[in-house]
Formats: sequence, structure tokens, C-alpha cells
Amino acid sequence: MHTQRQLHLNTNVLNSGKHEAAWRIQDDPLGIVHIEYYRNIARIAERGTFDAVFLADGPALPSTAGESAWNSLEPSVLLAAIGSAVENIGLIGTISTTFNEPYNVARRWATLDHVTHGRAALNFVTTQNPETAANFGLAELPDRDERYARAEEFVDILIKLWDSWEDGALVADKASGVFADTTRVHSIDYVSDRFSVRGPLNVPRTPQGRPVLVQAGDGGTHIAARYADAVFTAQTVYEESQKYYRDLKAQAQRFGRRPDHIVVLPGLFPIVGSTEKEAWERKELLDSYLDLEEEKAKLAAKLGLPPDDLQLDRPIPEHLLDAGRFGSSRGFYKSTLALARKEGLTVRGILARNPGAHRQIVGTPEQIADDIEMWFRGGAADGFNLNADSFPTGLEPFVDHVVPELRRRGIFRTEYTGTTLRDHLGLDWPSSQYANGATGSPWLSRPPRDVGVGI
Repeated sequence: MHTQRQLHLNTNVLNSGKHEAAWRIQDDPLGIVHIEYYRNIARIAERGTFDAVFLADGPALPSTAGESAWNSLEPSVLLAAIGSAVENIGLIGTISTTFNEPYNVARRWATLDHVTHGRAALNFVTTQNPETAANFGLAELPDRDERYARAEEFVDILIKLWDSWEDGALVADKASGVFADTTRVHSIDYVSDRFSVRGPLNVPRTPQGRPVLVQAGDGGTHIAARYADAVFTAQTVYEESQKYYRDLKAQAQRFGRRPDHIVVLPGLFPIVGSTEKEAWERKELLDSYLDLEEEKAKLAAKLGLPPDDLQLDRPIPEHLLDAGRFGSSRGFYKSTLALARKEGLTVRGILARNPGAHRQIVGTPEQIADDIEMWFRGGAADGFNLNADSFPTGLEPFVDHVVPELRRRGIFRTEYTGTTLRDHLGLDWPSSQYANGATGSPWLSRPPRDVGVGI
């Protein structure tokens, strides 16, 4: 039976909100370290039947910490606490494949999937902030090619570990005394120049088979097409997003995957008002807290330029740009330039638009719904990772006024029809790759390694 395609929506909980001045209009500007702040956001999003709450992360204190809030709390611990306060909404947390080890991550997220009854997802990134390296004993950040090569192996190992338990391997048969069928639990025996992981995972198969995999950014489309269930992408121009959407789905198909089993979610930054005037007044209030010269310097750093190379009322000097030395993600770099070219924006215009990282819409619920519907029906997106300007007051009007409009148009759910994040995203159950003896070896098919015993 054909099921009508449905829109997907996440809320990206980026500290106080997407706007740099978000914390300055909050009732509790210290919310980023209070669990009830996050639980309240999740409850609002669940009221709107969103697919998931999305937590970005960066394992280094940003240089702007004196002026703006930042992502502070470790995602897997925070998501477990959020998950206990909501019943249906999915929980997506970010980890760096450059500064973690696969076994520990596989175990943490398998545990999260169990304790949240199948609502966990892992967003993997490679980390492009050079300041992070010194926190992990490295003199400098590995180059981009090495980071992405490591990421591909890392994700392959994650999947192997999550699949190391076949469905039904956990028996717990009191009559026979068999707790686990060890012939259905497999070592992965992964060895390369970067990793050596024997396995199996010590956490059994999870309620979703394995946690959902999300990839953030446009730099790793090969990895996304091969492994990701959902992709959080930076797209600012409709026609370019259509092309990205088609190309990614086609690449996934070449890996033997169904195109509808990779969900494309551009970032979207809506500022909602009951009237256009009200929406613009809110934006102007937030913008009034910003120092344009400081914002220009931040943009210059992301573009890999000295601040003096940017003039507020002139376009970005593209002849000075060097794609090899930009100080941001490749997705940010590409989306910012695409928006500037499409709309002929000056530096001031870019700064007014977020600054180009994710598409910004300021308007009424109907205007925002029109835009979302166009991108969704036009094959530019399967949904959006929403960025509220400030939490919770930027999310509430979207849930209370934009969501009903999307439902009226028949493109968004009115209630949850499943219990897991895979259900929300319309993804099939992933069978273990080790089922039916396809690969790998039973865990106890050979003597276990020596284990030291201590007191």
C-alpha cells in the first residue's frame, strides 16, 4: 500500500538558540547548564510531533565564550536525562570521530537506545576546530583527508559492533539455563592502521536493531551516501539544494540502498510572528545586541580571511578566498557563498542572514509553511533541522502556529504512529550483517584472549 510522503522536522538545540544574542532575551540565560531547560524544549517539540531533538557538540571551549553561550553538556548523558521526560520524540546526539574510539561510542549509544526504548541516533562529525586538538594530546588537527578516512572506518566499525549481536541472540531461557546464544554473537576482528577492535559489543541488539546514524555537513557525502540514515546539510539556495538532494540519493542507490532510506534535512532558521511586522521586530531586537565589527571578524575567520579584507557594504572579495584555508565547515563555506551570489548580498547583508550558514525566513506561519512546502514538494528536502532564534520562545510559535498549517496541507503528521525514531523517519529495521553466517565468526568459536584478574 502506498503511503503518502511526510515531512520530517527536528529541533536543533544549539545552546541558547541560533542567534548569537539568544541568551540576552531569555528568562534564564544560564539554561544551557540546567536539565529542565532541555526537557522543556523536548516537551514543546514533542507537542509538535517532531521527529527528534538534535544536539550539536564541540569538545572545546570557543574563543567567543565571553560574549555568547555555547554547547556545554556531554550529549549522551544529557539525552538520557531528556529522554526520561518525554515519551515519543527521538534523541540525536553528536560525537567526533576524530577524538573518540568506536567501541566506547558504540556502547554508549547502544545503551542510550535501550534506556530510551529505541529513540537514539548518533550524529557523526569529523571536527574542524583546530583548538580541539590540544585537548586530546595532539599538536594540531589531522588534515581533512585523514579525518574523513578515519570517519569512514569509524562508522563501519560502529555498525559492525551494533550488528555483532543477531536478533534473538539474547535468550534468557530459565528452563534450559541459556542466557545468550553465543553462536549468534560475533567477533568483528577489525584490524587496520587506525583501529584494532575485536568485539563483540557487550550490549545486546537494541530496540531499533541499531541506533539511527546521522551525518552532518556537506563535506562527507560519500560517507553519508554509504552509511547515513539522515543527513543534516547546509543549503541556502533552492536549485542547489535540489541538485544536492538528487545527487546524494543517486549516490546512495549506487551503494545498493533505497533512495527513500536516506533522509535529507537542510538547516532552517525561522523567525515567526503573527504578522510580518512582529517577526521583523523580533529579529531587529536580537540584532540590536550584536556588534557588527565583531560579527564581521567572526565571518572573516570562517572564510579564512583577515577581518580588514571584508568591508560591510561591499560583496565578499571572492578573489581573495582560498578554499584550502577556510576556518569553517565546507558546508558553511559553500552555502554562504551560494547565498551571497544568488542574492547579490554585501557582507552586511550576509551578517543579517545568519550569516548564510542556514537559510533564514522571517515571517508569518503561512509564509514559513509556504516556503517549507515548496522545498519539500519540489525535491529540495525531506524535511528540516530547525534552528530556533532563542529557546523556548522561538520554538513555541513554530509548534503552535506553523505545525498546524503544515498539517492542514497534509504534509506533516498529526500524531506519532510508531514508537522508535526509525518509525518516525520511515526507516526499515536493519538486519544484522552477521545473520545467517554471512560474515564474522561466532564469538566463542575460538579460545578467548587471556584476561588479567585483579582485586
